[in-house]
Amino acid sequence: MRSPGEIIAPRRLGRDFPWLLSSSWTSNLGDGIALAAAPLLLASLTSSPLVVAAGAMLQYLPWLLFGLLAGAIADHHDRRRLVMVANGVRAVIVLALVAFLVTGTVTVWMVLAVAFLYGTAEVFADSAGSTLLPMIVRPDDLGIGNSRMQAGFLVANQLAGPPLGAFLFAIGSFWPFAAQVLCVSLAVVLISRIARTPVPEHPAESSRAPLKAIGEGLRWLRHNAPVRTLVIIILVFNVTWAAPWGILVLYATEHLGMGPVGYGALMTASALGGMVAIFLFGWLEKHVSFATLMRVCLALEVLMHLAFALTTLPAVAFMIMFVFGLYAFVWATISTTVRQRLVPRELQGRIASVNMVGVFGGLVIGQFIGGILAQFFGLTAPWWFAFGGAAVTLALVWRPISHIAAAKPVAQTDAQPEPGAGGEPLIG
Repeated sequence: MRSPGEIIAPRRLGRDFPWLLSSSWTSNLGDGIALAAAPLLLASLTSSPLVVAAGAMLQYLPWLLFGLLAGAIADHHDRRRLVMVANGVRAVIVLALVAFLVTGTVTVWMVLAVAFLYGTAEVFADSAGSTLLPMIVRPDDLGIGNSRMQAGFLVANQLAGPPLGAFLFAIGSFWPFAAQVLCVSLAVVLISRIARTPVPEHPAESSRAPLKAIGEGLRWLRHNAPVRTLVIIILVFNVTWAAPWGILVLYATEHLGMGPVGYGALMTASALGGMVAIFLFGWLEKHVSFATLMRVCLALEVLMHLAFALTTLPAVAFMIMFVFGLYAFVWATISTTVRQRLVPRELQGRIASVNMVGVFGGLVIGQFIGGILAQFFGLTAPWWFAFGGAAVTLALVWRPISHIAAAKPVAQTDAQPEPGAGGEPLIG
């Protein structure tokens, strides 16, 4: 019988993987604590919905402003050291907020500034951090490695962190942020135990010209059909997903009549579905092809929007959210694994940053569309928009998904494949 340690971090993934995993889990716990505490802090300082919403938007904005630059920097420097420095900066930023809270001098503008600065440091930490797993495990083990990383996000960031953050905030406004400082600082120590990661080789002029490096990454993406299509799928499905998700709290409390507690329970149902997926993923990876899993996940996304548009029963909503959490975990793990297998090591940072810019760009666009639709056509209108948009997108990518899943990794020395390499031209 395998030990818990062997189940969580199998020895075949190497000696560095447990340090990377524990650092990621610890950092995610700190972010999960802030996920609940930061809105509570803003709400305690202002009654303006616009200002409270601005706090969340200021954490998205850095990805749109600095995401591509962060990816280029990650591809030209020691990635482990970049994660350590960026997380160290995050700890210092939050420590300053703790000092303002302890002395009673905090203001709304200080909190918003901290949100933006913290989000900016997070962009550089995540861009570099996303490249480490492909450097320390074999391509065949990326699936199980990513599933463990996703599990940490789910458990620490989504399940454990928010209630702990709310509890600590009730004790004192500075306590959750002090805990966040400790978590992020510990994450720096843990990742420092990873063996030094080699800096990818690039022409000297590329290292001195970030814009040129970004251009190289975008050209590679344009000419690699499978990865390009995967990025487009993620962008479009984030637009359709964010349209109703931005008004989910109103949908749950007003349309379903669930109240604030019911809304919180609805989110917990999603996390529970993800927990089940953690234990299923290993079996699914061995017995079901990635192409089939990707199609099933996207088809369930379409049906999820339709079900929410039609239901008026809280019990049905809980079932839908449970299934959503399950397939969302599987999709996130597979899409990350496929991208990491197909992208050359020297381009991992730039392509990952393009993907994240698409994620957050889709969130911003989708939330704007959803807000407009809900305002003029009712709370179910965003779900109908999401259903139609996701259904059309799925029909367009149904066949190309086979090319994405079956594409062969390019040689690690190839920075720019020929047009059409890696499969037939797909979308865009």
